Parts: sequence; structure tokens; C-alpha cells
Amino acid sequence: MILKEPIDNPFEVQISFHRLLENLEEIANSDVDYRAHYAQGLLKAAAKVPELRDGIKDFDTIKMHKHLIGNLLADLFPTALTNNEIKAVTIPFHNIVFNYSARFQQILNNAGPDFDMEVRDFTDERFYVMSCCMILNGYYGHKFDFAKPFFYDIPDGNGIQKHYRILYNADFIEILPTEKSKPITAEDIEMLIDNFEDTALWKEKFPPQSWIMRGFGIMSLYDATVESAVSNLKTNLLSPKQELDTEIIRESFQGIFRSIFQFNDLRIGYSSIDPVTNKFTVSPFEKNIHSFLSYDDATTDCGDFLCHSDMPELIKEQKYFVISDVEKFHSEHPKALIGGQLLAQDIQSAIFAPVVKNGTLLGVIELVSATKKRLNSINSNKLDIVLPYLIDTIDRYYSDIRNQIEALIQKEYTTIHPSVYWKFREEAFSHLNDAASLHEIVFNNVYPLFGQIDIKGSSEKRNATTKDDILVQVNLLKDIFEAINAAKKLPVFEQKVFELEQYMTSIASDVKADSEQIIQRYIKQEIHPILKMHQPETTEIKKMVAAYFDALDANSETVYASRKKFDATVSIINKKMANILDKKQVEAQEYYPHYYERFKTDGVEHNMYIGNSITNEPQFNFLYLYNLRLWQLQVMCDMENEYHKLQPSLPFPMEVASLILVINLPITIRFRMDEKRFDVDGSYNARYEVVKKRIDKAFIKGTTERITAQNKITIVYAQQEEGSEYKRYIAFLQHKKRLGPEVEFFDVEDLQGVSGLKGIRVSVMYDQTSPKLYSYNELVSELGN
Repeated sequence: MILKEPIDNPFEVQISFHRLLENLEEIANSDVDYRAHYAQGLLKAAAKVPELRDGIKDFDTIKMHKHLIGNLLADLFPTALTNNEIKAVTIPFHNIVFNYSARFQQILNNAGPDFDMEVRDFTDERFYVMSCCMILNGYYGHKFDFAKPFFYDIPDGNGIQKHYRILYNADFIEILPTEKSKPITAEDIEMLIDNFEDTALWKEKFPPQSWIMRGFGIMSLYDATVESAVSNLKTNLLSPKQELDTEIIRESFQGIFRSIFQFNDLRIGYSSIDPVTNKFTVSPFEKNIHSFLSYDDATTDCGDFLCHSDMPELIKEQKYFVISDVEKFHSEHPKALIGGQLLAQDIQSAIFAPVVKNGTLLGVIELVSATKKRLNSINSNKLDIVLPYLIDTIDRYYSDIRNQIEALIQKEYTTIHPSVYWKFREEAFSHLNDAASLHEIVFNNVYPLFGQIDIKGSSEKRNATTKDDILVQVNLLKDIFEAINAAKKLPVFEQKVFELEQYMTSIASDVKADSEQIIQRYIKQEIHPILKMHQPETTEIKKMVAAYFDALDANSETVYASRKKFDATVSIINKKMANILDKKQVEAQEYYPHYYERFKTDGVEHNMYIGNSITNEPQFNFLYLYNLRLWQLQVMCDMENEYHKLQPSLPFPMEVASLILVINLPITIRFRMDEKRFDVDGSYNARYEVVKKRIDKAFIKGTTERITAQNKITIVYAQQEEGSEYKRYIAFLQHKKRLGPEVEFFDVEDLQGVSGLKGIRVSVMYDQTSPKLYSYNELVSELGN
């Protein structure tokens, strides 16, 4: 074997020049004297090396007879073309190459001594199958078209990657079977042509070293750098963006453009256009792409890009803006900001290509170099072959961003829940097709579920913290003016002390709705100007004034300490409770899709609607409603338990109370086009909304006790069968150690227009709560045992 490293190969390779020698024998017997003498001399020299005809199996033999082999191949490798042609002797698909033309040898020399020449993307498996295909065509006479473009990627002396297309000539090769060869039948052919990727099958039909490849091939290369770079660019552009590492993308693109433009200090950038502000900004789809136009100012105005009127023409004609000498341009156009910006980045020549799609300027592709004249109007035309692909890709990226923004708005800023999105999409599609006016979105016969975990006494606590902050601020000011008045008695200072004491007395007795506004207006208009203008008489007063201003909130210029703790506590509770609810909702949607929305106030409340019209499913079973009610009660237990764990760490002491409202009759909800939200439809259904808004403030009938209480869950219902249903849920969750043994039953005081409501109040077990959520079927099973 001539191969230095043994690899799986159906061939035993024998490099032989027998066909070339046979051709020389014909020439030696010809009537052309000078040709005959020439051929006779070569044959005489070749006769001394029988391996040239019989087959060379050792690469050292080639090295030893290098000059003789070169003379034998002289007609195929003419000296006049050696500096032009990229040519060598090879065995197709094998890494066996010798007798390089002068240009080929120079290319390899420039690549460096450590360069190893390998066919691009050519695996051992593909090598084996391709070799077998050569046997089918060369020996069995088939004409299978298995050829595809093959390339060598070879760097030049400047490190620029060049791409060379490989062309093989196998005229001097013959393929012969050995004793190991297996005959190939028609059935084998049928099997092989349908299993190109099954290497094991090909090895079974063509065992390793079972055939002889005898002779030599000729390999010619041509420089296909630009074509290959464009192909690689298209491949990168078509790859899903999220699958590629951003740094790899940048380096790959830069390498591709350097291959196209043939120099190594080329850098690429991209500046996006904000259509609202008409400013250059960084790429919205890839933050790591550099913007040379924005430089250190992330939002350069497009009007400052040039100081003349070429910009509209560049956009309209989609021409390139080329600066071959930035220094000269800057001296001739000193008002154009771009010149100074480019010089500050060590850029001496540049090409800017507007990215225009459907008449809209999306951005500017930037090619820059640190060498004068390196980029110019002549080589700018190379962009013509790649710009269409770049424009389509950038436009696709912008479309993706628009879709992501719409999805984010849909998820975070609107009430269109995924469960009902199909209905909105259906209506929008219908509107686009017939241009009819949009119809209101209505869901009939849906069953409502409402629940809330409310912060008890939040209004009173908020008023108390407001009172505390105002008193602290007024007291600080009173102390300051008393000190100022003591140091320098002026009637105006004494008056301010008197007024501040009056405000303190007023606030201490009662806080009205406008109390804070009145006092803060007085402080900002009457007090702060004096403190900012007055020169303190003593160091102590100066420290008091400085400490006062340090105590104020930077945004409101008020003391905000107590309210900050209160607001932070409410925010923490709301965020924690909402997160629990949202995460559990993902599981609940898997049981049966339903509409869900939640709101943060002083606590968290949620609405759910379930029914056939919500999901557009052909069959709705009440089992799904019962399962959702049981799920809701369990999640309220989870929220109570999470709050119980959270409570000791809160910055402000608070208590919560949980409530569930049960309505067993279906209602209709409608999407209000003017308010962009769902609401109940009709006067009868509106009673449900009235009850929701007032029920948590209701009292137990005949008492002054609120129906909600801390450490308990209150369930309000109207019909006896609803009460019976929830008694079963309570019994089940008591059995599971999630609810306590204490259960109260009571009537709810009459609300305006609503009477006859009843309630159940059950304690929550905090120390043994299980995170597992049970299904309605498990409830039935447990209670049946």
C-alpha cells in the first residue's frame, strides 16, 4: 500500500505509469524523428525502474525518481504553463499528491510548513462510498452521477483563506478486481442506490482492499474563492440564528468578506436605523455586531451621516457610499461628522452599503480598512454578489424581531390569554379575507371561578405609614427652624415653627385625602426655598439641614421611610403570590384549557373561565370544572403556606386572608373592544361582578365580623349543592393534612341587589402542607375508600 496511514479503503492503490509508457511506445515508433527520439530516450530511462510500469507501492520510490517522473509527465505538465496552472498528480479522493506545478507549489509554500491539505467536508465514510462508486462506473460500466464540488481551503501568505475547486482526470487509471472482490449483482445495485449513507452495506459489497486502483490521476485546481465564500455566506445566513454562537458568526462573516476582498485588515460592521428617531443605532438582532457609524455615540442622527444631499440618492438608487481616503474626505468635508468618527477608529478607507427593502432603509452595512485606497469604488462592486442575500436575511431578522415584540406584548401587556388566542386569530383571519368589520369576541356558557389572597387592613396601614412619614418630615423641619430661630431671631423663622406645629397637630389627629398634598405643597413652596437660600449660622444647623435633605426620597423630595417598607412588603407579597399562581396555572392548563387572568392590588386576585366555547373543543365535561375548583382550593392553600414562610422576613408586619367565590350558573363574557379587556355580558351576569367587588368587605350576617380571616380560607357560594361540593373538597384536603379541622358555616350579610349568599371558613394547616396537587378523580377515589 502506498498510503502512509492505513484507512478503510476498497482499493489497493498502485501508482503506475503503464498507460503513459504505452503511449510513449507508440510515439517512439512514429515517423516524427524528434518526437520518436524523445520518446525512446524516456522509455530507455524508465526501463531501469520497472516499478513505473508494474506499480509503485512505496512513496519513497516516487521521491527517488522524482525527476524521471517529471520528464515522463512533461507533455501533461508543460513548462510554459507551470506558473499559471494549479496542477499535480494524484489518486482521486486520496491524500496522495506529487509532481506539483510551480504555481501549486508556491501556494503550498505560502500556506506554511504546518499546513495539511485535506478535502473540505470529506469524511472517511464518504471517501469509502465514493471509491465504491468509482468501481461501479469504472469497472461495471454504470453511469452513476456521484460527483459534487470538492474544495481545498488553503490560506495565503497573509492568512486569507482561499478556496480552490478540485477537478479530477482519471484517464490514466484502471480498476481491477482481486480474489477478495465480490461480484455485484443487479439486486446489489438496486440496494446500493437506495442506501448511499449506509457505509456498512457498501463495505459488505466492497470489502477493504478487495480491488486494485492502478495508474495515476491528474488534479487541476482553480481559484473559486469568491464563489465559495458567497456559498458559505448563504449557508451561514440560512442557519437559524439561535443555533450559532454570536462570536463564531462575527468571525465567520469577517473571514468570508476577507476572502472576497482579498486582504486581511478588512472589518465589517452594521448600523441599524431607528425609523422613529431617524438615528443610527446598534443592531437590534445582534448586539455584538460593531457599528462604526455609531462609534461611542450609540444614536448618531442619519442627517449627520453626510453633510450633502447624497443620502436620498444612495437610498433610491441603492448605491454604495465609498470613501477611499478618509483623511482627504475629512479635510474636504469638515462638517460631515463621519470623517472624524472614522479617523478616531483608525479607519482610512470605507464602503457603506444601504440596506433597502421595499423602499425602506433598514440599516447600513459597513466595510472598513486601516489602509488608504484599500477599499474603493472599483472593488466595491464585489458587494453586488452578496448584498441581495444580506438584505433578505436582515429583513428576515427584523421580521423575527417584530414577531417577538408582538409575542411579548401579547404575553405581558394584553389580556389575550393563549387559551382564547384561537378565537382572535380566527376573527382576524376572517376580517383579512373579506374586509368585513371586526366582530366582538364573545364566549357563551362559561363557568367563572374567582379567588383572591388579600392583605388585611392595607388601606389603614397605608394611611398610617403616610402619617408617620409626614410627621417625621415636619418634625425634622420644626427642629431645624427652632435651631435657626434660636441662633438668629427673626419673626419669619418663628412663624415657620408655628405653622409646622399646626400641621403636626392636624396630622396627628386626622389624615384626610388631601392632607399630604397640602403639606407637601407648603414644604416645597415655603420651607425648602428658605433652607436652600439661607446660610446656616452654626455648623450644627448646617449638619441638621444636610441630614434633612439626605433623609428625603430623591424622586418625591419627601420622607418615604415607612411607606417604602409598606410598599416593598406589598410588592414582595404580590410578586411571590403571583409567581405561585402563574406557575401552578401552567399545570392546570394541561388538565383542560381555560381562560385565566390575575391582578395585583393590595394582594392578588384571579379570574378563570372554563367551558366548551373557550376551548372550541367538541365536548365539555363537568369533571373538568370540578377538577379546576379543587385545583383552585389547593393553590390557595399553597399561597397561604408560602406567605406563612415569607411573613417573618417581611420589612412590614402584615396579615393576609384568602377567599374563593363560587358561582354554579354559566355566564357570558365579552371582549370589550374599547377597553381591550374581557368583561361579563348582560345585566344578569353583571351581578357576578358586583359580588366580586364587594364580597371581601362583607360581614357575617348579624355580626360586625368580616367573612374573611387570617390563617383561613373563606368560600362564598349561593346554592346548597355548591356547599355540598366544597364540603367534599374540604374533607378530602383535611384527610391530606392540607386543611385544618376547624370549619365554620355562616350566612353572608345582604349586599346591594344580592342576598342569600352563604359561606364556609376553614383553617389552613401550615406545618404539614404537601406540595402535591390532587385531581378530582383522586378525591372520588379517596372518599370512596
